[in-house]
Amino acid sequence: MKKHILFLDDDASLRDSISSYLRSEGFSVETVSTVKMALQTININKPEIIIADIMMPELNGYDLIQILRMNDIFASIPLIFLTAKGMTSDRIKGYKLGCNAYLVKPFNPDELIAIINSLLCNIKLLKNDYISYNNNINPSSIDISSYNFNYHDKFTLKEMEVLSLLSLGLMNKEIAGKLNFSLRNVEKYVSRLLKKTKTRNRTELAQFAWKYKDILRANDGNRTRE
Repeated sequence: MKKHILFLDDDASLRDSISSYLRSEGFSVETVSTVKMALQTININKPEIIIADIMMPELNGYDLIQILRMNDIFASIPLIFLTAKGMTSDRIKGYKLGCNAYLVKPFNPDELIAIINSLLCNIKLLKNDYISYNNNINPSSIDISSYNFNYHDKFTLKEMEVLSLLSLGLMNKEIAGKLNFSLRNVEKYVSRLLKKTKTRNRTELAQFAWKYKDILRANDGNRTRE
């Protein structure tokens, strides 16, 4: 099945040329000229990847990515900025807002294809890891002897919220979106949890949460908010 790409640019000639090239490379492409049209299209047919210009009338590319990253359903869609805004400050702003790649016009179409294929490969790997993790978790066989967890340690409510989502296999960025935290705060909570549970990595931390979910729930009254 062809991977679906949404291409947003207010330049009609560029939309035609880029969409034709992407189709020749085996992708299904839908084109729109405004952010409003893009949002309407995404609601109807969620794309695998979005390619968007930044400078457009009314809402711009920065507005689009902020809207998407605040939505649980669409926050994980990879977005490539394809724009004439080539200053370092522009690129930094794009990455801070959550774009996955930033390509400056004029550009090499082969580089765009390489970026798209890399993002699609990463998506596939993440999905496979998540499926494998959930298929292989067996609470009765988890060896937690090395955890050496002290049950008198107190988890805060926020730490427990993060821990519960980690146990489902969510990545930091997805957790941040669901809990309306900054990515930096999620990283801070994960680091705290690793230390408190004396686990070595995210997988062990998720296993810990699964194994001790009933005990942790029983300690709800001892938790502080932060």
